[in-house]
Amino acid sequence: MDPLSALQKFREYFERYVPLTDEEWQALSHYLTVDTLKKKKFYVEAGKVCDHIGLVVKGAVRYYHVKDGEEITGYFSFEDEMLSSYKSFLTRTPAANYIQALEDSVIVNLSHKGLQQACMNELLGFKMERFGRLTAEHYLICYEERITAFITQSPEERYSDLLQTGGEALYRIPQHYIANYLGITPVSLSRIRRRIMKISA
Repeated sequence: MDPLSALQKFREYFERYVPLTDEEWQALSHYLTVDTLKKKKFYVEAGKVCDHIGLVVKGAVRYYHVKDGEEITGYFSFEDEMLSSYKSFLTRTPAANYIQALEDSVIVNLSHKGLQQACMNELLGFKMERFGRLTAEHYLICYEERITAFITQSPEERYSDLLQTGGEALYRIPQHYIANYLGITPVSLSRIRRRIMKISA
């Protein structure tokens, strides 16, 4: 994906929350970078401060913690979704989790320094503050929905929900990560996938 197309995807995402004039977009784009994160490379590592917030415009990443030497998958970000260790990014404290590319991914990044500069920019300040608030509200709602889903839904229902956001990417990434996220074995996930395919056939 070429950088201009990647930046355009970021603009489209931003404008779901806050409209931008061409002049405002030109100002904002100066703070953005388009980066490639190779498969298995880390976007965030536990113990290090997360310095970026980004939008996945191509690819997929996995969020996980390590407990007693075991990786525990907490979430995924797919195309057209934001990614960051947000607490670390905002508080400038070391992250508790890892974010790793599941495949070669293209990410539009905004650094912490770039965010501060954009917020102080007379042309952008108000809109950056509004974008930050609305996206924070969106992800707080998503987090609450995920917690509720783990309490009230079956693994099959949660997998069906994951299909809505991950789509075809779910078939390109290792299935044991998805099983780990759902709290089931890979064999159980295979059964769920077969049932869903029969229903949709």
